[in-house]
Amino acid sequence: MDNTVRVRFAPSPTGHLHVGGARTALFNFLYARKTGGKFILRVEDTDLERSTKESEEMVLSDLKWLNLDWDEGPDKGGEYGPYRQSERLDIYKKYAYKLLEEGKAYKCFCTDEELEEMRKKAEEEKRPPHYDGRCRRLSEEEIKEKMDAGIPYTIRFKVPDKDYVLYDVVRGKVEWKSGVLGDFVILRSNGMPVYNFCVVIDDYLMKISHVIRAEEHLPNTLRQLMLYEALDWKAPKFAHVSLILGKDRSKLSKRHGATSVSQFKKEGFLPEAMTNYLALLGWNDGTDREEFTLKELIEKFSLKRVSKSPAVFDIDKLKWINSLHIKKLSDSDYLKLSEEFVCEKFPFLKNAYKNKKEWMLKVVNMVKKGLNTLKEIPDQIAFLFEYKPWEEKDILELFESDRKQFESAVLIAKKLSELDEINTESLWQTVNEVKKEGFKGKYLFHPLRIVVSGKNSGPEIDVLTESLIEGKDIENLIPIEKRVKLFLEHFEK
Repeated sequence: MDNTVRVRFAPSPTGHLHVGGARTALFNFLYARKTGGKFILRVEDTDLERSTKESEEMVLSDLKWLNLDWDEGPDKGGEYGPYRQSERLDIYKKYAYKLLEEGKAYKCFCTDEELEEMRKKAEEEKRPPHYDGRCRRLSEEEIKEKMDAGIPYTIRFKVPDKDYVLYDVVRGKVEWKSGVLGDFVILRSNGMPVYNFCVVIDDYLMKISHVIRAEEHLPNTLRQLMLYEALDWKAPKFAHVSLILGKDRSKLSKRHGATSVSQFKKEGFLPEAMTNYLALLGWNDGTDREEFTLKELIEKFSLKRVSKSPAVFDIDKLKWINSLHIKKLSDSDYLKLSEEFVCEKFPFLKNAYKNKKEWMLKVVNMVKKGLNTLKEIPDQIAFLFEYKPWEEKDILELFESDRKQFESAVLIAKKLSELDEINTESLWQTVNEVKKEGFKGKYLFHPLRIVVSGKNSGPEIDVLTESLIEGKDIENLIPIEKRVKLFLEHFEK
């Protein structure tokens, strides 16, 4: 018997990859890599109206960005393909008609109107809207008569009259009593199979050993167990992981903010941070540790540590974890990743990224330790290309409430304006001169920051001044000389 672990992630290509789907993919990937098994990607695209090739490409792109590489899939092939359900229709029909021939399914000729009438009647009588089984009782002659008349039909599965029990890896014992389900469709009248039928066929033929998926799929499991039994196949082990909720404890949706992987990528989150945070939504390693690399997650992951309690998506915690991973980036990776975000706001800096890499690295590095996302970089370095301290409310309030701050700033600006050239040496000589006139500590370096940056807070003052001095030739950068002149024009009165 083959004991190889084989797990799968089976997205429907009807939109972007949701964080819930990404977490499911991650748990499957981690379990496969931890056990030395195989991670399979299967595209469930039988919803022809909503499935698109563009969406499939987006989902695959998001998974690759998260570094969740698969062993078999539509783009890689494999022994058990095809890996798109739309390319497996003949396989599903074969097994649907097998169940039909064995008397475990039957042809249903009911119209949509009849089905709606049944549903309404069940609603009025306050009972579950089960199919009433009328076509299950048709004689061979009645079936032939309807077939000869060309009446369209679906194939319905005969639900056994018995209880079912599932021993779920995460949720433990799950029971379903007889009668909770009516006979259900496995093949539509247009020849398209339904989700629960496809999943059983695919998981068995692809030798899936463990089905790790979200709790919302638990109700589907009953139908799937029935089909495994009818086909005389052994069911895989099931592990239903908790739902992801918003902070208000409702199911995570767009009203809670970004919910797709591609949105988080655009917002400046790192793939390492996303996999780190998603792993913590319903899993822990038994300690208080919260920072992990993907390699460490593989080493630590266990289905035994997956919680059945709902996980709450906390954007602030994700930002914190992202900040930890940003700090760990190498200079080369950080510079490369920053370019897209910086040049989106300051396209003229493309040339600096190409020809002034050392200066560019100094600029982005001076704000690195305070970042939550890469998208914050442009705003934090914007002071290099903007200068309007007289429009900053906090600066004006400071000058109004603490006159000594104002006097120091004006004195610094005056002395700097008298220099032939402002370089690192002459700048700090000037600061020392102001210091000798009785301005120390917060009455020296804070006013200096305001004069040279035009802001009340920001990067360390020495790196800030170096960036301005060394970047004199950078397009659109406002040099210190011009800043001093502008400051005095507005404040020396």
